[in-house]
Amino acid sequence: MNTEVELVIRLVLSFLLGSLFGLEREKRHKPAGLRTHTLVCLGAALFTITGMYGFPVAGTETVFKNSDPARVAAQIVSGVGFIGGGIIFKEKDHIRGLTTAASIWLTAGLGMGMGAGLYLLTGVTALLGLIGLTLNHFLERRET
Repeated sequence: MNTEVELVIRLVLSFLLGSLFGLEREKRHKPAGLRTHTLVCLGAALFTITGMYGFPVAGTETVFKNSDPARVAAQIVSGVGFIGGGIIFKEKDHIRGLTTAASIWLTAGLGMGMGAGLYLLTGVTALLGLIGLTLNHFLERRET
């Protein structure tokens, strides 16, 4: 497959996975919803792709030569942690936004996974993450 076509597929899949998480959060009227999760996942994918392919190594013939994507990945993790920290609020003895912050963090990881081309691993993680987000809702229904 053409490398650029595959990179576009990675971005589209990141967009879709981020949207799934955003829709779940939006449905529950959480502070970060569809747009936030979609953009975080898509941005993380682009940063990962850029870290992997965007900086050619001196003396190589192609721009698609692997460099050091771990540096970019580390910055994505810390940057998204900063965004998540802004979502968490403490009111007396109650903490709000922790799950939303965690879902944004996971969404960034999904974008990074898609950006790196780890389709199966990222897909399984997304499925497990969505199940994890619905567990509390499922348990509340069973108790009533």
